[in-house]
Amino acid sequence: MMRHLSGVLFAIAVSGSSGADRIPSLDPCPGSPNCVSSLATDNKHFIEPLRFEDAPQAALARLRSVLHDTDRMEIVSESGPYLHVEATSRVFRFVDDVEFLLIPEARLIHVRSASRTGYSDFGVNRRRVERIRAAMQSME
Repeated sequence: MMRHLSGVLFAIAVSGSSGADRIPSLDPCPGSPNCVSSLATDNKHFIEPLRFEDAPQAALARLRSVLHDTDRMEIVSESGPYLHVEATSRVFRFVDDVEFLLIPEARLIHVRSASRTGYSDFGVNRRRVERIRAAMQSME
């Protein structure tokens, strides 16, 4: 299977049922307005990817630092260029999934932020990504 991500072509190799050798990707947003993704093709869900000028590993380290310093955000898994983060809301303790996929050749980090429950997020996921973007830029 081939997947095209922002000018970079990736081959996704899947052998067996474990998926252990599969290159990470970001799922598309559902039809509901509680998700944003830099890979979305519609304006309702699209958000710009995170861009960087420094070395890819430095950008990834900066992202990890921002996430670590952000209240109620926890990195739950990391696999090479992929990070999965859980963001927990303050009052109702809802958990949202935030994913990042580093594309070194394009000097960007694709992002997807989605609510696990509910229909609308009242812009929470978009604001979250923009706060992460601003924090990363302030560390450059």
